[in-house]
Amino acid sequence: MECPHIFTDEIKVPSANTSIYKEECTLCFDSQDMSPGIEVCLTCFNAGCNNSERNHARIHHEKSNHPLVLNILRLTKDKPKRIDDNEEPPQKISKLAIIPESDEEKYEYITRVKCYACDKEVEKTSGNLPQVIDAVMTSVSAARRSEIKAWEEEITECTHTKNLLQDPPKNLESKACNGCELKENLWLCLTCGNIGCGRQQYGGVGGNGHGLAHYEQTKHPVSCKLGTITPEGTADIYCYVCNDSKLDPFLGKHLANFGIMVESQQKTEKNMTELQIEHNLKYDFSMVTEDGKELEPLFGPGYTGIKNLGNSCYMASVLQSVFALDAFQKRYFPTAFDHQMHCLQEPTSCIQCQLSKVADGLLSGRYSQPIQSTDAENTKSGQEGIAPTMLKALIGKGHQEFSTMRQQDAFEFFQHLITTIERKEHNNLDNDPTNVFKFTAQQRLQCLECRRVRYRDNTESYISIPVPAKKIKTNDDGKDEYESVTFEQCLQFFAADSTIEYLCPACNRKTNATTSTRFVTFPEVLFVHTRRFEFDNWVPRKIGVPIFFDKDLVSLDNYIAHGKQENEELLPEESNVGSVPLYDQSTLDQLLSMGFPENRCKRALASTGNNDVDAAVGWIFEHMDDADIDSPITGSGTQEPSESDIIQLMDMGFQQSKVKKALAETVAVEWLFNHPEEVDEQENIDNNFTFGVSTLPAEYQLHSVISHKGTSVHCGHYVVHVLKDQGWILFNDNKVVCASQPPPEESYIFVLRRIRS
Repeated sequence: MECPHIFTDEIKVPSANTSIYKEECTLCFDSQDMSPGIEVCLTCFNAGCNNSERNHARIHHEKSNHPLVLNILRLTKDKPKRIDDNEEPPQKISKLAIIPESDEEKYEYITRVKCYACDKEVEKTSGNLPQVIDAVMTSVSAARRSEIKAWEEEITECTHTKNLLQDPPKNLESKACNGCELKENLWLCLTCGNIGCGRQQYGGVGGNGHGLAHYEQTKHPVSCKLGTITPEGTADIYCYVCNDSKLDPFLGKHLANFGIMVESQQKTEKNMTELQIEHNLKYDFSMVTEDGKELEPLFGPGYTGIKNLGNSCYMASVLQSVFALDAFQKRYFPTAFDHQMHCLQEPTSCIQCQLSKVADGLLSGRYSQPIQSTDAENTKSGQEGIAPTMLKALIGKGHQEFSTMRQQDAFEFFQHLITTIERKEHNNLDNDPTNVFKFTAQQRLQCLECRRVRYRDNTESYISIPVPAKKIKTNDDGKDEYESVTFEQCLQFFAADSTIEYLCPACNRKTNATTSTRFVTFPEVLFVHTRRFEFDNWVPRKIGVPIFFDKDLVSLDNYIAHGKQENEELLPEESNVGSVPLYDQSTLDQLLSMGFPENRCKRALASTGNNDVDAAVGWIFEHMDDADIDSPITGSGTQEPSESDIIQLMDMGFQQSKVKKALAETVAVEWLFNHPEEVDEQENIDNNFTFGVSTLPAEYQLHSVISHKGTSVHCGHYVVHVLKDQGWILFNDNKVVCASQPPPEESYIFVLRRIRS
């Protein structure tokens, strides 16, 4: 008897816009390349594994009652001829996009249809199954479509390129930088013809930022990169006002103004997009020992690598670091199956499903098996690792930076990751694994005129420490060498008093004040970000100061807060009680005096605690390339929120006191998730949840180190060293090896675990 489920209305040909998951299971990393293949639901096109232990395809059927699946097993054909590695890429395109290549020459597919409701295999030619199967097999998978979308970069014209005003015509006298005589990575100002070198961080090529400095001095908006001009009239165009790559519809005319005829030009340099992609995909840390031997590869549970999805090493390093912690393992590994059985969300839309999938992938050891290279020139044994494309797409959804395939800052990704998890767990605090990072920090401020003080306690998840830099010399290759420092020295600078300008409410005028930060409680895991970047000639530059740990244990006992002392008098509160100021005016004035734009200063202050000039300057340097860094930011107001706004946020499960305070902020929902400790004293809410402990001794041991190799957080490469069984393990994308100490001059993030006495 033929299966009756074939002829239901639910089995229909998917449209071109249907998301089809066919490459790997949505709940684990079993793929169509692993026997017995992947089973694609022919109703909703979810993919499930057919493994006898997990069988996520059957779980999907039991929850959805969708009967039919298409089993896909992919087999590799003989390797096709290699394309010439020296083949030049396209010289210029207006839209960077990945074109899906055909798999016909590389793979063959074995497919069959079965019905879970009838528990039997079904003839593939029945009903409209041939059309449905063909549509599934020829479609671009949801994962691939997400990847293509993330890689795409629309490059369009802007008002500054369309309406460019140029100086009178002239021929260029020189093809070298006017500021430093560099002869490559040169940018031609299309207004006056000035030639300045580019910023060093773009593509990792040399540059001192004289093109940007010229814009800051003249405000001439548009520049063209020499060496990328083609006879077709295309080139790299950058608009400093828009802070982005643009098209110049009149490039031929604009270049002719300076005696450059596009029809006679030849492209001699890779454009910025090509450089960035090439640079970030090929960047590698040394995988050999000092005597030239290959580092020993590791395999098995806890030694699974993460494939580079294209500029995704920042994500891989953070995931390896956090999933090496007990709290994340306990939350997402043993509980994965139970959650998957009862979760009512689509797996690709549930952050817990995807974090559990990553935990299973990293910790089970199933995807960390030796694979011998088939390349005759390379006989090294490696592993495939896992490719968390679904987590990347989900966690980056709607985010201006993490939704792209551009390189990002690992520290910013950590912040985004824990914020995302906090949102998921905000009604389940006991099980939130990010609690291990949280502690109470106390900020002390003292006016130097009236000597009165103010104390503020805040819940934090990390500390950001300065790196004291003393340059020793500059090498022949232009690289600066610095005197080494200890981690303890960095901590001392972090906890030391700093002096700021301050509008004192007691003195009722501008004065100076000292500020400092200490620990009220100590976290189980201390996440430490180092401020390794400084601003040199308008270019954010990394400081390669070697940071050493001179002791096995780091003690924080000397940095505990003591609170108000008996002989201290408190500063009066500001009059606008209940409204949190977005920035401190005296600190803002200090930043403005340095020459930074006002909106940029306000964003920096709002992101760093409002009154720390050094932290704000560091933030500006690290976010120079943010698309919205100069967008206007609205200060917090005291307008009474509407009843509908209050009800809408209370429906999300938040208390009324928090909602009212949040609605006074620029971004209400962000405030709610970033201020879980805030309560309204008028309603006398009892909040008994305390993060961290105050007992001494507070001793910590280094647990993992995320290192960055490159000149900027927006290019280069991230890896992570994790301490396991008293030895260091290097996770370099999908390469996992035994390693020596992390490189002290490239360490960017330290993760320390508290030692219980």
